[in-house]
Amino acid sequence: MYAVIKTGGKQYRVREGDTLRIEKLAAEAGAKVQFDQILMVGEGDKVSVGTPYLSGSQVSATVISQGRGEKIKVVKFKRRKNYLRRNGHRQSFTEVEITKIGGATKAAAAKPETKSTPKAAPKAESKPKAEPKAKAAAKPKPKAAADSKAKAPAKKKAKAKAKTKTKTKTKAKAKAKAKTKPKTAK
Repeated sequence: MYAVIKTGGKQYRVREGDTLRIEKLAAEAGAKVQFDQILMVGEGDKVSVGTPYLSGSQVSATVISQGRGEKIKVVKFKRRKNYLRRNGHRQSFTEVEITKIGGATKAAAAKPETKSTPKAAPKAESKPKAEPKAKAAAKPKPKAAADSKAKAPAKKKAKAKAKTKTKTKTKAKAKAKAKTKPKTAK
């Protein structure tokens, strides 16, 4: 007899007497553990599949040990960017031995029985649908004139700054030329 169980976000196919490593469980060594998320149980040609789980069936296991897996080296690297990060990781696990696979019955479907009665006619007195609101008419903005006045001094300031920059540049160029010209003797 075998079963497919779900634990730690993974699915495992197990038989009685199997030893497997699963995601870490909060249980001491020697403790009994019950897995109730059974997806499938099978024996020869007889197979029971849950929708999604089988109800009334359990898989019992005994915790053998708690441990950590081998170290995995994690490297993040980007060439020519002076970027290198090194990390290590050891995943924790619980080692269990499957001791018993319980009975299997299909889970009750979540759909209740539906009667084949015709649907009632739509209500005659239904609320009238609300009409969409009319969009507000676009009003002329009186602030537009004030905004243009406010922007004008800013432009003048920008022009003044530009003029001072050009003056200083030309002065600097003139000084540089004066220094580089060799003096000629008369």
